[in-house]
Amino acid sequence: MVKYKDYYEILGVSRSATEKEIKSAFRKLARKYHPDTNRDNKDAEEKFKEINEAYEVLGDQDKRKKYDTLGNSFSGNNDFTPPPGFDFNFDFSKGFNTKTQESPFSDFFEMLFGEALKGKSSPFQESFTQTYTRPQTKRRGEDQYIDLHLLIEEAYKGTTRKIDINVPGRESKRLEVKIPPNVRENSKIRMAGEGLPGKNGGEPGDLYLIVKLKHHPFFKIDIDDIHSSVSITPAEAILGTEIEIPTIDTPVKMVVPPGTQNDKVLRLRGKGLPHQKKEGRGDHFVKIKINIPTTVTDEEKKLYQEIAKLQKKKK
Repeated sequence: MVKYKDYYEILGVSRSATEKEIKSAFRKLARKYHPDTNRDNKDAEEKFKEINEAYEVLGDQDKRKKYDTLGNSFSGNNDFTPPPGFDFNFDFSKGFNTKTQESPFSDFFEMLFGEALKGKSSPFQESFTQTYTRPQTKRRGEDQYIDLHLLIEEAYKGTTRKIDINVPGRESKRLEVKIPPNVRENSKIRMAGEGLPGKNGGEPGDLYLIVKLKHHPFFKIDIDDIHSSVSITPAEAILGTEIEIPTIDTPVKMVVPPGTQNDKVLRLRGKGLPHQKKEGRGDHFVKIKINIPTTVTDEEKKLYQEIAKLQKKKK
């Protein structure tokens, strides 16, 4: 005996469903269970075959008409006992072992339509054959991403690094990587073909090094500008001075004008990072911090006292 197939229930439509409704239900289910989107899922594969078989019958007027003569009193959970006098297209003397291995259809389908389809190939059967016998599609390997920590100076000038690469499915290796000048936080450096291996002869993915800038003791980066700070004495703030400032290139002399206040920001024009999308460079901004001494000599103390007396007289 064979199991009865309720093709209407499989497609989720009523027995009075129109041709358009049947086709719409089939397409929706076929997309959901198609092998290309359910790799290595045997349940989805069997469901896909069952959906196609149901549409092979209900999508064909002649087959649907013959199927409907069975009535609706059968259950898919029980053995199928055909009604008396039903016209089969199956040679029961040969048994069900005669079904070809390539056939995607169930014994129930073969019983109803098997002999009538001998020597023929329906569009749906051809679709089955192509789906399950076609060569495995080549699949490109996935890209991989790892962080690459650089000093700000290395990111600005460029450098060469030797890094150990450990990608799943591939042997570990040490690669020499050339870091181009003027990379920034989260810049990507592509290493072609160093990602995960491809499947079924597909190309490997790429490896991307994601730049992460290390903390710097003096500099902070703001897009193309650099920020730093410098401490001066109260006398230097009052009288003005010239001090040496470290920059991304070489130290430069910066003039601090007389009367400079605490937290005053001075600009070194064009001493920042090179712009990435236009000519020129950003600026280097220096914040002035006035350093109040916690201890002074007796001589310094006397001088500060004299200054205090003079300031009182001015008020």
